[in-house]
Amino acid sequence: MTIRVLITDDQSMVREGFTVLLDAQPGIEVVGEAADGGAAVDQVRLLAPDVVLMDIRMPEVNGLEATRRIAGTGLGTKVLILTTYHLDEYVYEALRAGASGFLLKDASARQLAEGVRVVAAGEALLAPTVTKRLITVFAERKPVLNLPAEARVAGLTGRETEVLALIAQGLSNAEIAAHLVVAESTVKTHVGRVLEKLGLRDRTQAAIFAYETRLVQPG
Repeated sequence: MTIRVLITDDQSMVREGFTVLLDAQPGIEVVGEAADGGAAVDQVRLLAPDVVLMDIRMPEVNGLEATRRIAGTGLGTKVLILTTYHLDEYVYEALRAGASGFLLKDASARQLAEGVRVVAAGEALLAPTVTKRLITVFAERKPVLNLPAEARVAGLTGRETEVLALIAQGLSNAEIAAHLVVAESTVKTHVGRVLEKLGLRDRTQAAIFAYETRLVQPG
């Protein structure tokens, strides 16, 4: 199936460049563009794309707020943040807002296309250059354990807890399957149950949950 992409950036040259790069990739089609976050939300409701490439710093409605609104539509559209900045708060807040991945704008065409495919498939994506910074952010924050969170974790089986920990370490389904020596389809089933039991939107949110509750210790 073709992955339908919406590109959001306040610079027309950037939008045009990404459009040319992605339209040249097999199985990917750019279905629309938006110059700011508000327009992106409107386009998502109109076009229901699979993935939105989202700049963070834009006038009017920025990328973080737009991501929150898109996540709240319930349409299942994934957001892949693209930015020239790799500051900790942007990475963390983008993921908290509902983004499924994060790439720097200097990524190659191959990395960009692969990022779109990974996010569209429901996987999490973090640029290698920001992964260590993100873990540092989690390490410096106090755990947000509370009774509801503890109860939700207690509802997981031992294997589901193990899968959640591996998700938080950034492993794909295939890598988790290899680590646990089980079929990838089995891992997908476990991931689905983890998300359902914890009431989480996707595996990126699952990773954040695991770190914030200290189910997984950063580093």
